[in-house]
Order: sequence, then structure tokens, then C-alpha cells
Amino acid sequence: MIRILLAEDQIMVRQGLKMMIESDAEMKVTGEADNGNEAILLCEKQSFDIVILDIQMPVMDGIEAAKVIKSRWSNTKILILTTFDDTQYVLEMLNIGVSGYILKTGDTDSLLRSIRSALSGGLSLEDHVAAKVMPLLLNRDVKKKANPLLTPREREILKCIGEGLSNGEIAERLAISIGTVKNNTSQILNKLELRDRTQLAIYAIRHDLV
Repeated sequence: MIRILLAEDQIMVRQGLKMMIESDAEMKVTGEADNGNEAILLCEKQSFDIVILDIQMPVMDGIEAAKVIKSRWSNTKILILTTFDDTQYVLEMLNIGVSGYILKTGDTDSLLRSIRSALSGGLSLEDHVAAKVMPLLLNRDVKKKANPLLTPREREILKCIGEGLSNGEIAERLAISIGTVKNNTSQILNKLELRDRTQLAIYAIRHDLV
């Protein structure tokens, strides 16, 4: 069972999202919170595979909660609930290490895909979010040459991560095992001194590998 923490201060929105999530028999909302502080307290009491945080919440917003959760439970995946007006926070959230942005108004299939993508190591961005973020990441003024210590295979895998592919998708594209993908990803993280796949994806884009 995939254990999910859902933090959203609007009860009706939270209930709707919970129904959508639990339409998949493998997923269960095992924790609910009205704000970021409650979400952190729940993480202290039980384990979650993924945390879904609304950006704008009272007491503690999703940004601050994401920072704390990533610093204390680095393996926990985080998805951010967003509206069309929240995209100014995207770069900050990606740098923290969240696994994607999902719209509150999105459909069930999109929500479930984003959850599964996050759990498999992928990065999900809604089209309108990607449209605003990609020009910033693709700014030629900030592009540099990728680390020369990376092997050709590591560059291939890094490129795939930059495209948002999961470990399984990378393995299929490159005709290698998932274990090989995971091992190479760990080596890339060590060489680049980065924390997680989200930072790798940003690195790949900024260094013109995608």
C-alpha cells in the first residue's frame, strides 16, 4: 500500500483529492493535515511514502513544510498542490527537492500519474508550470559545461533524468538494468555533490544536456 499524507486547509478540496487518490486500490491517505506544521507532526509519528502539500496554508505554508520534511526525511517524496497563481515558487520548490507540481483542478488520472511518477523517481510539472520554468532553466547565460568527470553512460542517464524519466523508463531506453540506473545515479550525485534527482534534472537542463 502506498501511504500518503495530504496537507490542504480547504476541507472540501482535501476530501475531493482523497477520493481521487483512493480510487486507486493501492493508494491510501493515511494522514491529513490543515497546515504545514501539522504535516510535520504527522511525519514524526508515522511514515509516509509521499507527502502532498498545498502551497498556501495557515500557520506554516507548503514551502516551509517541504524544507523541513526534505531535511529530516530526505527519502519522502513531496508533491506540491498549486494554482495558476503560484508558479513564482516553482524554482524554489525544485531546489528544495520536490518531485512535482500538480493542479488542484487536475483530473484523477493526472493526479495518480504524478504520484506514481514521484514514487519511481520522476519529476512531474503541469504544462503551464513547465512553460514558465523552462525558459528560466534554459537561460543560456547560466549554462555551463557539464562536469567532465562524468562518463558517457552517466551523461546518458543524466540526460534521461533531465527529461523526467523514471528509473524503469531509463533502463528501457538505454537497454540496461534498473540496478545499473540506480548505481549510476548514485555515482552522479556523488560526483556533482547534489542531493537528489530533482537537482540532477535541473543540472541537466542548465548544462544543456536536455
